[in-house]
Amino acid sequence: MRAVLRVALFVFLWLAPAVVTGVLAQGETAGGAPASTASNSTSARAQTLRTTIEVYVRDGCPHCADAKAFLSQLQHERPDIRVQLHSVDTDAAARDRLIVLFQDAGEWPPGVPTFVVGGRMLIGFDDAGHSGRESLALVDETSAESATAMDSQRLGSLTVDSLGLPLFTLTLGLLDGFNPCAMWVLLFLLSLLVRLRDRRRMALIAGTFVLTSGAIYYAFMAAWLNVFLAVGLSGPVRVGLALLALTIGVFNVKDFVAPGHGPSMSIPASARPGLVARMVKLRDTQAMPALLSGVVVLAVVVNLVELLCTAGLPAVYTAVLTQQGLSAAAHYAYLGLYILGYLADDSLMVGIAVMALGTGKLSERGGRLLKLFSGVVMLVLGVVLLLRPQWLL
Repeated sequence: MRAVLRVALFVFLWLAPAVVTGVLAQGETAGGAPASTASNSTSARAQTLRTTIEVYVRDGCPHCADAKAFLSQLQHERPDIRVQLHSVDTDAAARDRLIVLFQDAGEWPPGVPTFVVGGRMLIGFDDAGHSGRESLALVDETSAESATAMDSQRLGSLTVDSLGLPLFTLTLGLLDGFNPCAMWVLLFLLSLLVRLRDRRRMALIAGTFVLTSGAIYYAFMAAWLNVFLAVGLSGPVRVGLALLALTIGVFNVKDFVAPGHGPSMSIPASARPGLVARMVKLRDTQAMPALLSGVVVLAVVVNLVELLCTAGLPAVYTAVLTQQGLSAAAHYAYLGLYILGYLADDSLMVGIAVMALGTGKLSERGGRLLKLFSGVVMLVLGVVLLLRPQWLL
């Protein structure tokens, strides 16, 4: 099992700095002003600094139809612009977000089409020469602000655009999998099962635990997703999410610096004896149906106990996911991809343990190191959500 811990720690130490430096690394962008014509829109800067126009429309609205025709042409001329259309008559979540946007802006009643660029709204559309020109001015202003920030501070970003949503999803899923709470339970279970000296039985029990945990975590993330689809990601919600990430990050770093003191996002010490007793009982169970049922119950109990310990990254990721203009099926498919990343490290540890039939546990120092890096990642994501949300959203 020492080999398991070495591999786990190596992968985590490799991934965590990738996320931190992806957000805080030095940016390399081409010089010059933001693109404003088709001839210079393919510059390196235009490709790096894509600006999103969110447009809220409804069927049967003639001005919406004109706006969509204008935007379709605009995307051919300006590949540095990404357009997200939200149909308020068919998408209840989009309708709710539009209401929140108008409430935050002090405008009423809501109307369509509504353009949102860089947090600013443009209501209505008449023609390309007037409303179209105003929307382009918002785009260029937002692009210029982003370019100035990157040139003056020379900071890169871990954006969905720069990584691509699939890689972004897998990266956060892999990092989330190195959760010290769940890892402690899995490694302790493996240390008990190795005494059976039965690879098939060990793989079946540990595999059932991992797959059940993944299914529960998927349901947990789906709940987060539906919360953000319902309430949107207005300014107050984004700030609240950032504060949640910062709080979890501070607690995790505190657990590395001063373990055992003050509040913690770990499995409570009072719950550990009960979990250990359940695992010992499982190891001694002979009947396979009873054994697998017990493993499923253990996975459910563990995931409920560690709920606070695992709340941060799923909340941040699902909030980002809701802003990508995807269909419902795509949302849940990306949650599945996240879970694949989340389960990859657990599956790796189970595979190594089964093949080597090694023994060992997650040491206190190993758990504290995982807490430290998890905390640093959460702090970085919290700061970005608070100060530079456009890098993630």
